[in-house]
Amino acid sequence: MKKQILFLLLVFACAATSLAQDGPIRVIVFGAHPDDCDLTAGGTAIKFVQMGHKVKFVSMTNGDAGHQSTGGGALAKRRMAEAQEAGRRFGVEYTVLDNHDGELMPTLENRLKVIREIRNWNADIVITPRPDDYHPDHRYTSILVQDASFMVIVPNVAPDVPALKKNPVFFYPNNTEPDIAIDIDNELTQKIYAASAHESQFFEWLPYIQGTLDKVPAGKEERLLFLRKRFTPPNDAVRSCLKKWYDEPKASKIMCAEAFQVSKFGRQPGKEELLSLFPMLKKQ
Repeated sequence: MKKQILFLLLVFACAATSLAQDGPIRVIVFGAHPDDCDLTAGGTAIKFVQMGHKVKFVSMTNGDAGHQSTGGGALAKRRMAEAQEAGRRFGVEYTVLDNHDGELMPTLENRLKVIREIRNWNADIVITPRPDDYHPDHRYTSILVQDASFMVIVPNVAPDVPALKKNPVFFYPNNTEPDIAIDIDNELTQKIYAASAHESQFFEWLPYIQGTLDKVPAGKEERLLFLRKRFTPPNDAVRSCLKKWYDEPKASKIMCAEAFQVSKFGRQPGKEELLSLFPMLKKQ
């Protein structure tokens, strides 16, 4: 009788382990401002959500400097509302942290915030800006996530949130030296629609600094077409990467993709783990 009970306990333990491994993949994307995640990983996020996985976007700043005519609390409030609407359209959770735009620093306080975000999400995949990005907020977001990458498994750091048992895999958006590239042709329309919720950015601020404000159309459909022009076909490096993951002739026909590089921080996945983390890459 005791042997039967022990056997049943072992079966239940193995089943629980299997369920834990076969559960939803949990992805967290960090950006510096409340539209960055949408651009770098929005299409991939849509794919994950459609497959039943979980995605969270985190903006490290409230975006309160990113406009030509308004700023401060009023702009921060507007951008928060835009982010929440974008999250609804993407099907992701969207968190905006209350750091000032243009003033983000890689402090211990901010590192602990990142550690807690990754732990609370129980992340398998973490995506963050590259450390050599043009904008200081982007660079410091990258540094903060890098500095958190090992600490998320250290129990005595931020002990109020349980440490992860397994280190996530960290990625940078990278169109020059990608390790993986995701076909988002079928998701592009939804990505554009979701990103267009950031009206203050794509139809006001960015056209202003690019000198195209007079070319922004008034109609909703026309604005979506205007935003569509931001997304160009894959360059040679991304195209080459696509051919590693997709069969021909499909790989050569993909017109829009999101590409990522594995960070040297965190777990270093082999091909099989990459396929398990990005199941949409599995060839049919």
